[in-house]
Amino acid sequence: MTIENIKKILADQLYIDINDISEDSDIIDDLGADSLDIAELIMSVEEEYGIIVTDERLMGIRTIGQLTDLLNETV
Repeated sequence: MTIENIKKILADQLYIDINDISEDSDIIDDLGADSLDIAELIMSVEEEYGIIVTDERLMGIRTIGQLTDLLNETV
């Protein structure tokens, strides 16, 4: 799973330009996502890649890069 995959999912979900998302983008502060948006993102990724991400593993994840690293560890 690449950062580009995550950026595309987020851009589609949040209706923002994919070019406005970087590896260092804070999902909440920079992109304006809320907890529901994050839950939907995780459900989309889980469904697409056949993985399960626990809430405990998501604690402390703030940036797109951190999320991508976590998801790659889970696959």
